[in-house]
Amino acid sequence: MQFRRQKREQDGVNLTPLIDVVFLLLIFFMVSTTFTKESHLKLNLPEAAGPQAEAQPRTVEVLINADGSYAVDGRALINKKLATLKSALSEVSAGEYNRPLVITADATAQHQAVVRAMDAAGQLGFVHLSITTRQPEEN
Repeated sequence: MQFRRQKREQDGVNLTPLIDVVFLLLIFFMVSTTFTKESHLKLNLPEAAGPQAEAQPRTVEVLINADGSYAVDGRALINKKLATLKSALSEVSAGEYNRPLVITADATAQHQAVVRAMDAAGQLGFVHLSITTRQPEEN
């Protein structure tokens, strides 16, 4: 007597429902996402044509070179880190954070270097902060 062999079910996972769910999620996120259009602004920065401020004898001066390196009261710092800048500022000011702080940055210095200097001054408690500028050229 010959018996027919029973078909064995394949051991595996049917991926068709999973693919359907992934496509539905993809369509949902594509429809619900808002796309923003990037706009490029052209800025015309103002010139500082006001009267010159009088030099104060007890100011702390931070110089920022074009490559982003710092110098505090004429002494160059060993690196560009925030902690180094903060320790140099606190050493020069000797804890007197009410002294005026003047930031002099090169025109081609990165904005991040200037912001880092302002951040260090703010974290230490300097409240009198000024940035040096040059007089505009007359045409």
